[in-house]
Amino acid sequence: MKDLKLCMMGFGSAGKEFARLLIEKHDEIKKNFNVNVMVTAIATGTKGNLLKEKGINLQEALIQLEQPGGNFRENFAVTELEGVYLIEESGADVLLELSPLSPMDGKPAIDYVLKAMESGMDVISANKGPVAHGYKMLKEIADRKGLCFLHETTVMDGTPIFNLMEYGLPGCKVLGIKGILNTTTNFILESMEDGKNYDEAVKEAQERGFAEADPSMDVDGWDAAVKLTTLMNVLMKQDMRPSDIQREGIREITLENIKKARAENRKIKLMCEGGITDEKPWAYVRPVMVERSDIYGIIDTTSSVITIKTDLMGELSILEHKPEIQQTAYGIYSDLLTLIKKKEM
Repeated sequence: MKDLKLCMMGFGSAGKEFARLLIEKHDEIKKNFNVNVMVTAIATGTKGNLLKEKGINLQEALIQLEQPGGNFRENFAVTELEGVYLIEESGADVLLELSPLSPMDGKPAIDYVLKAMESGMDVISANKGPVAHGYKMLKEIADRKGLCFLHETTVMDGTPIFNLMEYGLPGCKVLGIKGILNTTTNFILESMEDGKNYDEAVKEAQERGFAEADPSMDVDGWDAAVKLTTLMNVLMKQDMRPSDIQREGIREITLENIKKARAENRKIKLMCEGGITDEKPWAYVRPVMVERSDIYGIIDTTSSVITIKTDLMGELSILEHKPEIQQTAYGIYSDLLTLIKKKEM
């Protein structure tokens, strides 16, 4: 029986749901792969950090955060170490990069990934920042050191986009990408379809937990741009940054725009599209009118869709229907199983 130690940089909703899934599947992993998975370090933004070489009791960690105050308490593997120092002392085999996204520069997540690779650790990232801002560099380091750099969760939760291309479509070249990738703006635009103005639709999205108190990253197109950059970098082997994406959000969309689209039997969606023309990459995020009957027109509320254009298999569309946090946790879990198989543990 081999031990596989994880360091979790981030323990928000996705991290906690992954911990619950790991508790549930722990014995199954041991049985199927002869691997004992344990978490030796957990970093949070405001709840404290944990470090325990022989493995943290995840059930107890979850219980502590559910208590009034929601902090890790003393006498439970609490440590003052943080950031790269916690990674360095974790003794982990794998970094789970689950910290919040910084869309402008991908930091400090990129620094965490670099420190992990420098320490000989494989990396699973649910944070799209490192892939959008440093994929080429990080992939080259990982390949040179014989490490895994996995990131299935970064675009559509647990939907297998990257694994589909790597394992399901060998020999296919991606020629173009198109899709609806930001669920918050999709929800807002659908609410406007129902007659709410922009401000009312944003407020409803916030009340229902689909939008942050400051929805700028979504409504101004940054989240979609980071996801599109991630797809361009990985699937089309580019070295782009989110600032390279032509970006227009939905703040200027009015009910009159929505009504005009409806009169033409169309809907307005925040579309992402990218490709290569004359050997030069191009990509945009912007509101576009789509036919109500096509696949983009039927994507409602928090669902999303991506169409991948290939040279040998034509166009393939993948729809994720109203995902919950469990789908994000599954994406991290699926990368963990992929890593175990790759390493032949």
